[in-house]
Amino acid sequence: MASGNLTHVTAFILMGLSQRPELQMPLFFVILVIYMLTAVGNLGIIILTTIDSRLQTPMYFFLRHLAVINLGDATVIAPKMLVNFLVRMKTTLYYECAIQLGGFLVFMVADIFMLAVMAYDRYVAICNPLLYMVVVSRQVCLLLVSLTYVLGLLTAIVVTPCVFSVSYCSSNVINHFYCDNVPLLALSCSDTSIPETVVFFFSGTNLFFSMTIVLISYFNIILAILRIRSSEGRKKAFSTCASHMMAVTVFYGTLLFMYLQPRTNHSLDTDKVASVFYTLVIPMLNPVIYSFRNKDVKCALKDFLKNPHTA
Repeated sequence: MASGNLTHVTAFILMGLSQRPELQMPLFFVILVIYMLTAVGNLGIIILTTIDSRLQTPMYFFLRHLAVINLGDATVIAPKMLVNFLVRMKTTLYYECAIQLGGFLVFMVADIFMLAVMAYDRYVAICNPLLYMVVVSRQVCLLLVSLTYVLGLLTAIVVTPCVFSVSYCSSNVINHFYCDNVPLLALSCSDTSIPETVVFFFSGTNLFFSMTIVLISYFNIILAILRIRSSEGRKKAFSTCASHMMAVTVFYGTLLFMYLQPRTNHSLDTDKVASVFYTLVIPMLNPVIYSFRNKDVKCALKDFLKNPHTA
């Protein structure tokens, strides 16, 4: 812990979700349950979509990587958060904080682009079903997934050093439950205009391009569904993308609320509530939203539980 205006901070203190002592254990168990469900659900998706022959389509290939990303995102945040509920001094070392921010950015950016890729996949499946396996070939799938990870890594490599290039002097208490760029920059004792611009640019650019892909895909999907004459056909087409639409709305809604609100109205306490949704709650819900309502996944899960050695 640093003292004096000229002393460089070597560690930060995370305030967490709440500073009330009586809430620490209840919150610990809530977050523990959420993280365990996240781990079980996403590992289940990863295993099933890897071993079951019925789940070897592009849609499940993208779903597997979404599960990897969701698990990674929750793992970057939850373990340190759980430890901090049990200790009095919620300290995180300077470089530990930088690593957490970098990991968070990798998985968060990969997440928004994976949702965009899945929207494109649904667009091709509904608008060009006869060409689906040609357009979304194995090579295209690998390219699209690789791009999501590369964009996440690029954001982390640029933004993280930029956030930690400013000076942190006497103030080292982060009003958050993990090391995020907005509360970190709020602590700086030097000019933060450049890193704030970089953060805004990457947040805005990543959201703009991913949301543009999602909106264009769904605009064309809706037009294609409206052209289907039978109500049964329309219902079937809509059901294939309803889950994705719901998840996208919640995920992008919280991100837009977090990063693109005017600074004058920016409340870090409100951010904490929104952050719980996209770092912990959504990764927990995604396996249910996308898969366990799905007939093929249910069948694959039943077969795996009956005989896991031959699945």
